[in-house]
Parts: sequence; structure tokens; C-alpha cells
Amino acid sequence: MSTHLALILTTVNAPYGEQLDGAELAHCLSDITLAKQHPGQVSAFLGEVPVANQLKFADAYHIPFATLKALASDFAAWSGESYPLAA
Repeated sequence: MSTHLALILTTVNAPYGEQLDGAELAHCLSDITLAKQHPGQVSAFLGEVPVANQLKFADAYHIPFATLKALASDFAAWSGESYPLAA
């Protein structure tokens, strides 16, 4: 596992008992229904991981920018939170 991925997964999973791996997180970031099943991890990714690292992660897992941005907007609307990519 790359250091970049390890840092993201540590940030995203730290406070949660259920740990997502990179592929599972990527699926959540591509599907709002899955994102809603893991709201803490998705919120941590969108709100605590620097945008540059979010984009590196998305690129590594073949998530198009438009898909990630749309997910961030949909998740922000659902959660009531504010995220840089949702702007």
C-alpha cells in the first residue's frame, strides 16, 4: 500500500470500527447510496483529506473528476455539510 493511500485510509477510518479499504472507499465515492451507508468515512474523505489528495485518490481508482464532484455535491446536500469539491 502506498504511503498516500495509507494516510487517506487512516484519516477516513480512524474513528470507526468498520474499516474500508481503498476499493471500498472508491465505490462509496462513486455511488451516493453506498456513500450514505458509510457517512462518517465519506464525510472524513471529503472534509478532512486535502483536495489534492482526494484528486490523487480518485485518479488512482479511476474515478472521473466529474463523478467525484457530483458525489460531493449530492453528499453535501444529503448531509447538510459543506465540502470544497461540492462548491
